[in-house]
Amino acid sequence: MKKKVTTPPVKRIPRRSVLSDEIYEMIKAKIFDYEIAPGSRVNIDALSVKLEVSQTPVREALARLESDGLIEKEPLKGYRATQLLTIKELNDLFQFRLLIEPWAAEQAAKLIDNTGKTALKAEMQSAKTAIKFADENQYQALSEHDSRFHTLISSISGNQTIADFYERTHCHLHLFRLYMANKLHLIDGESRADYVQDLFEQYYQTGSGQVAIKEHDAIAKAILDQNSKAAKAAMHAHIESSLKRFSPSAVAANK
Repeated sequence: MKKKVTTPPVKRIPRRSVLSDEIYEMIKAKIFDYEIAPGSRVNIDALSVKLEVSQTPVREALARLESDGLIEKEPLKGYRATQLLTIKELNDLFQFRLLIEPWAAEQAAKLIDNTGKTALKAEMQSAKTAIKFADENQYQALSEHDSRFHTLISSISGNQTIADFYERTHCHLHLFRLYMANKLHLIDGESRADYVQDLFEQYYQTGSGQVAIKEHDAIAKAILDQNSKAAKAAMHAHIESSLKRFSPSAVAANK
């Protein structure tokens, strides 16, 4: 009787796209954990050795992070982690949102279809899950929901240019980066640190009375009801109230 020959299992190599995604997430985590500090040089050789991969997925990840505004490429010098946003840059960012997002919400209410309604309802459900987390995990989960919610509405608006420009701001990603910097005592200046702390504690209040989530509910309801005027007003009120909540600390920080 012939002995059965067992063929050794083929070693599976991760698809390049999967590997690139993993490396992107790993480097992004290093930026948020401040293992890669704001303004510091990023050494591709060192990263590839540390992550045990070739330079190719590292370069691909850095290119994506550059589009996120977390990495910048300097001619003849290489890559560097971007600095944290200044208070003026934060204010400018909210002013930009105030110009485009109420219009996007109005258009979304007019154009939303069943697919959009399903996606919007699912996103609001994710907010309820985010509230159940604690401390930094809750802030991160709420920040991620916030980003997805506003990105989704800009997408449903039907204007791809608006959607693309909004997504490129990576607003909530930069806000969370500021929050983590403050928690790690990496923000210089007491007034600026107070501003960042107030920004998150007032915007993402703990408990069932989450300010941002309540405002998101009002926006989502108006869009789902296809009430374009109410959607525009609710979005305008949401962003404007954010500015008002932050303004006392912002004024102090700019002195």
